[in-house]
Formats: sequence, C-alpha cells, structure tokens
Amino acid sequence: METKTDPPKKKKLLPFILLAVVAVGGFFGVKSYMYSLHHISTDDAQLEANISPVLPRVAGYVNEIRFEENQRVKKGEVVITLDDRDLRIKADQAKVAMESAAANVQLAKANLSSANSSVSAVKANMEAVNVRLWKANQDYGRYEKLLAEKSITQQTFDAAKAEKESAEAQMELVKRQSEASQSQADALMQQVNLAEVAVKQRQADMDYANLQLSYATITAPQNGVVSKKTVQPGQFVQAGQTLFTVVNDSDVWVIANFKETQVAEMKPGTAVDVMVDAYKDQVLKAYVSSFSPATGARFSLLPPDNATGNFVKVVQRVPVKIRFKADKDLSSKLKPGLSANVTVNIDEVLSGVKTY
Repeated sequence: METKTDPPKKKKLLPFILLAVVAVGGFFGVKSYMYSLHHISTDDAQLEANISPVLPRVAGYVNEIRFEENQRVKKGEVVITLDDRDLRIKADQAKVAMESAAANVQLAKANLSSANSSVSAVKANMEAVNVRLWKANQDYGRYEKLLAEKSITQQTFDAAKAEKESAEAQMELVKRQSEASQSQADALMQQVNLAEVAVKQRQADMDYANLQLSYATITAPQNGVVSKKTVQPGQFVQAGQTLFTVVNDSDVWVIANFKETQVAEMKPGTAVDVMVDAYKDQVLKAYVSSFSPATGARFSLLPPDNATGNFVKVVQRVPVKIRFKADKDLSSKLKPGLSANVTVNIDEVLSGVKTY
C-alpha cells in the first residue's frame, strides 16, 4: 500500500496566509488606534443656516408678488406689496389732524399775544392812575390844612376830596382789571401748552399711520433664496401669517452632536475636516467655533428628569458649532439640512479665526 509523506501545498501556505492576515489586521488596527488618539469623529452632524420666515405686520389683500420660488433676493428688496388704499386714507386723515392741531397752536399763541398786550395796556393805565392818585392825595393834604386856616372855601376842599376818592376807586378798578387780564393770559398760556401737547399726539398718530402704511410693502429680511412660498396674488393675508422663508445659503455652518465623553479635549479654534454626504469626494476645512451651553436633551420638548422613575444612564450629546474656513469649497452648493461626517484634529488649533 502506497502512503503520502508530503503535505499538500495549500496546507503549507495556510500558516503564512494566516500570519499575513493577522499582520495586516494588526497594522490597520494599530493605525486606527493611533489615529483615534488624535482625532474625534461623528456622523451625527447637519448643515445649518439662518432661515428667516417672512410675515406681514398688517392684514390686507396681496396686490403684487415680485419673486418666484427658489429665486435669490437681496436684503431690503421689495418682494410683496399689499393693497394699501385704506392705510393711505388713514395716513391722510392723520396728516390733516396734525395740520389742524398745528393751526390750533398758532391760534392759541395769537390769543395769548393779544392777552399779553392787554396786560401791558392795563399796567400802563395803572401807572397813570397811580400818578393821579398821588396828586389827589397831595392836593387833599394841602387843602385840608388850608381849610383849617380858613384860607379856602369848603367847596374847594370837597372838590379835592372827591378827586381823591375817585382816584382811589379808579385804582381799585384798574387792579381788578390787571388781575383779570393776567388770569386770562395765564389761561391762554395753558391753552397753548395743551395745543402743543395735542400736536405731539397728532404727530405720533401720523407717524404710526405712516408706519402702518409702510408695512404694506414687504421686503426681504436678508440675502438668500426664497423658499416655501404659500401666498398668491389677491389672497387675503393676516398679520403674522407666514408667507415664505428666506434661506441665507451664503453663511452655512455645521452642528455636530458629539458624545459628552468626546468634547473634553476640544476647544474653540480646533481644526475640523467636514465631509458632506452629498459630496463625499471633497473634504472641507473647518474649525470648532463654539459649544452649546447645555446638552441637546435639555433643549428638547420634554427634557429627561433622572429624579423620576428608574434611572438608566445614557450618554448625552453636546451640540458643537463648526464653521468653515474663509476659503471653503462648494459654498454655492452647501444646503442647510444636509448630513455630514465630522472629524476633529485635537492636536491642531487654528489662529486668527472667529469663535463664538
């Protein structure tokens, strides 16, 4: 009977193949381990941007729409106009009321000026009466002595006495006239003040009416692309109703949710490589801009409360804001909401970048 003494070639190569596989696996394992010591990665990341809903401040019928869906607009550009006829009438009414109030001020000032003239005339008359009273008192004193000496007649003395009493009565009358004219002037001054206050009130009413009128012209709140258009010409819209949104796609950043055990070695300015799922063949250079002040769970609608029920420890996620460098690629193609893979190089910190 013939026996085989040499093993097949496959059995001889098997140990070498296993050794090569172990070596290659060990090489990549060590390489991955060394890489993980200096890099932190996550695929829980999305692109974000400022998305501004546009809402009218006044109700009205849509008169004109000056944009199309997905059209680019500039900040301050007129995009929608509302029928403003009723608002314009209110603004005109407020203007007329303002002009009437201003005319009342001029009238009140004219009356005050007339009253002040009367006060001045009464004061001048009072000076004349005061001189007459002084002369009458002097004559009365002299005639009284002369009458005692029998140098004048009783008739002459009585005439001097009558003149004195008449001057005194006239002085009393002038004093009352002065008080009345001064009171009238003070009252007219109050009317002037009230008229000026009314002007301020009417001015505020006119400003408010013009402000409401300006709201009939709706402008873009920022540069970007119009999206989610929900309005048509002739439609009646309410104040606060969302008409469309403007997406500012020129300033896009990444919100990456890292595990709480991964953020200890990160700091603002740390270099980041971002790979957007839609463009996997390109790596975008970025950096850590800031960290959320709380975990994502704390901002949820129903934040967890570990003091209730049975406690199960769950690794929390910390939102990290990542901004692209100024020389980023694909700036016109990056869209808010796209998924991304983020790798942070904890050994590389960029200088001169804006962090907040």
